[in-house]
Amino acid sequence: MILDRRGFVAAGSAALLSGCATTASRQDSSACSALPKVHVDQSRIIRTVAGLRPYRASGFVVRRDQLGEKALVHNYGHGGAGITLSWGSSRLATNLGLQGHSGPVAIVGAGVMGLTTARLVQEAGYQVMLYTAALPPETTSAAAGGQISPFGHFSEDAVTPEWRAQFAAAMAYSWSRFQIMAGEKYGIRWLPTYEESRRTEPTATESFLPDWRVLSQSEHPFQLDDVVRYRTMYVETPRFLRQLTADVLTAGGRIQLQNFASAGELMALPEKLIFNCTGIGARALFGDTDLYPVRGQLAVLIPQPEVLYAAAGGWGYMFPRPDGILLGGTFERNVWEASPVPATISRIVRSHRRFFDGFRCAA
Repeated sequence: MILDRRGFVAAGSAALLSGCATTASRQDSSACSALPKVHVDQSRIIRTVAGLRPYRASGFVVRRDQLGEKALVHNYGHGGAGITLSWGSSRLATNLGLQGHSGPVAIVGAGVMGLTTARLVQEAGYQVMLYTAALPPETTSAAAGGQISPFGHFSEDAVTPEWRAQFAAAMAYSWSRFQIMAGEKYGIRWLPTYEESRRTEPTATESFLPDWRVLSQSEHPFQLDDVVRYRTMYVETPRFLRQLTADVLTAGGRIQLQNFASAGELMALPEKLIFNCTGIGARALFGDTDLYPVRGQLAVLIPQPEVLYAAAGGWGYMFPRPDGILLGGTFERNVWEASPVPATISRIVRSHRRFFDGFRCAA
């Protein structure tokens, strides 16, 4: 079975958990472009991570509700594309909320949506009060792999043309915003990405990715029949979120640790404009039963500075970051436990070890 990273949305973790990956039978290394191997072994794990992606089949929510004198702007439900869509979705939300507003602004939630919303509000000249139950690295966003490419955030048959336009606008702004932030300060860098796929043309959601093309066997070291390559940005999410938090505080924002048990408590805040960036918490706070968690699990290996490429396919996905080599590939629907499962982590490691051990040549 050919299963690119996006295929996990439809198939869940079945392909990974069965230990399957599509490989070519050829062993010829005479025509092979070498890449450094990732050294995959259980003994090289430095940490394991699990996060709950806030998924909605009908797509993320950006909506303004006027409740008497108060305005509530929702910005949640981005599934596996939270980092990718953060700046763009938050820009849509602030455009809805700030028009005609005066006075301080409340933002609820300190994941990537809350922090990017806070920065955009500050850039527009408003005072920010950020209320949150947890700060990075204790937020779901901190567990994200950080590839800038939209993944696992809607179902094709459940979205409207209007939502697709909203998604396109969010993606366009995020794509441009991340580019101007590339560098060590925010932990953002460009990398070539190899993906197992039979596609001969990029999909509509991949059209922005530069250098997208189908590779011949001589252009990669993998035992795979079908490989495409493109370039995109990768975010070292702990560093990125830490710096955004510092930016909010440096610009005069304040942060208050606070839990909200109900929408009524949230609406009792003194600010007249409130942004709801609570992620999976919006299900309980606002009764959004279309919102549910999709767990993703990661095994993080010792960093390998020489590995300057990412790879994804039927075995899972590998993202190299300065803080570790990320191995993942699970998409576990309606799982509410945000803890790694040792048996699943072991299968992730075994699947990746088979893939990298099968290189036809290596640098």
